[in-house]
Amino acid sequence: MLLENLKKRIDPLIQGKTAFLRPPEHIHADLALNSPLALAKLLGKKPADVAGELSKKIGSWPEIAQVEITPPGFLNLRLKSEALWENLQTLVAHPQDYGRLSSPPTEKWMVEYVSANPTGPLHVGHGRGAALGDSMSRILKHLGCCVHREYYVNDVGRQVQKLGESLAYRWGELHGRPADQKPKEWNEWPKAFPEDGYQGLYVTASAEGISGPFSNLLDYTQYGIQDFQVKIRKDLEDFGVTFDKWFFESELHKQGKIAEVLEELKKRGKAYEKDGTLWFGTDKSEDDKERVLVRADGRPTYFASDIAYHKDKFERGFNKLVNIWGADHHGYVARVKAGLAALDLPAQNFSVVLNQMVQLTRNGVPVKMSKRAGEIITLREVLDEAGKDACRFFFAMRSPNSQLQFDLELAKKQSQENPVYYVQYVHARIASIFREMEKKTSAEAQGLKKATAASLMHPGPRSTAKGAAATPDLQPEERQVLLHLAWFPETLLACLQEFSPHPLTSYLTELARFFHAFYEKHRVLTDDPALMRSRLALCRGIQQTIRTGLELLGVSAPDRM
Repeated sequence: MLLENLKKRIDPLIQGKTAFLRPPEHIHADLALNSPLALAKLLGKKPADVAGELSKKIGSWPEIAQVEITPPGFLNLRLKSEALWENLQTLVAHPQDYGRLSSPPTEKWMVEYVSANPTGPLHVGHGRGAALGDSMSRILKHLGCCVHREYYVNDVGRQVQKLGESLAYRWGELHGRPADQKPKEWNEWPKAFPEDGYQGLYVTASAEGISGPFSNLLDYTQYGIQDFQVKIRKDLEDFGVTFDKWFFESELHKQGKIAEVLEELKKRGKAYEKDGTLWFGTDKSEDDKERVLVRADGRPTYFASDIAYHKDKFERGFNKLVNIWGADHHGYVARVKAGLAALDLPAQNFSVVLNQMVQLTRNGVPVKMSKRAGEIITLREVLDEAGKDACRFFFAMRSPNSQLQFDLELAKKQSQENPVYYVQYVHARIASIFREMEKKTSAEAQGLKKATAASLMHPGPRSTAKGAAATPDLQPEERQVLLHLAWFPETLLACLQEFSPHPLTSYLTELARFFHAFYEKHRVLTDDPALMRSRLALCRGIQQTIRTGLELLGVSAPDRM
């Protein structure tokens, strides 16, 4: 790949990692480097002098047409058209590998996302986290990283117990059982709806599936966990999201891993007992409210489970842990890091991406809360109305640390106003160009049908206006597309750096815009065989890049629309 190869040759010259910048529009260049500024400080030289030395070396390379220096020490590079065509040849010949790093990171990534409690349906916030985690896992794999995707199920504790109590009470209502009439030999029948119980109608819908009264509260709880797990998995499956493992918190309890962690913290002097409660840290700490490990009644807190769970991740061989949590969990990040550090685990290899809220609108007007689900708008409702492709693309359009406005009416429009439709249309339009090419009966068209991807790549002599054989400069719109295609691998690296797919949605939207600018001015299926060959190759490169990009976002790439 063009830019990766250039980086490898520039890195030794600047004693660091190359970061290409997009030059401002008034600069007539393809790439910009600010490396002379940093290198000048390191060498004790003037930035302009360092830029001059680098310019002489880089300017002699076969891919570089021109190097200019702009104050205070920027290098602006102009690439040769031949280099851009060679890059296109690589793309079309091996589209599945385009963007893959030749030397990918060696870390084993564990990406944990969604991890919603099995106490109700997924809401739109979960959907945004699911899209983020799944898209980033796909991007990491495409780059060549080793990635494991995991969903952590909190199937232990007061939250799921409240679900069982809520289900038991609703079942009693459905079957005319007075609250004070409990099943035989059961002393836990709820006489009133539990305080802080789950009020949504989804609980009543779940209770309708219970054929008869269970003999104890635990059975109601287990039924609810299983029922909502099935529904959650179905929603995620329809959303195009899968996991390598569903890890249940109860596994930590069964295997004694929480007890092991607590004992180890005690031995290290990182936990102490006071008033029958086990606390994290030393007895001189002052933030007691946030550091409870075991309550006075003997129940471990979620904090204790989290430490054990993340310790287990490291023990399974993962050394790059990324969690995607809702923004309301920001207070847990420092605690988990502190817990890992207390066990001498590499807390620096644990990071959390906090996902901000989603505001649903309809033509700019906020959408009211769901009547069916109580206080939430479910992912299923939005998925059924807007469709998977629009949901996945829209959720990926903003950085996770930014609030997202999702307009349902815009997501359903089949016009260029809808960004996902705008991008998908280009893929379908190019597919139609190749279908039209198949209908041609000329000898050249027949030859194109049999041509390999590589043979399409050679631009060959392109006729001038007078018909003489020549190889003129590329048209501005063609060159713009070729350069943008060369930026695709850099876009994936930007996604990795920000751990967000939003640079990819912007890239695809811009590529679609560049295609339209090219297609409006230039015919593809021309009477000039060589010109047609080169433009078909260009279209194929655009189509394959859009298909790859959409697949990384979990969005379909239709051939017809």
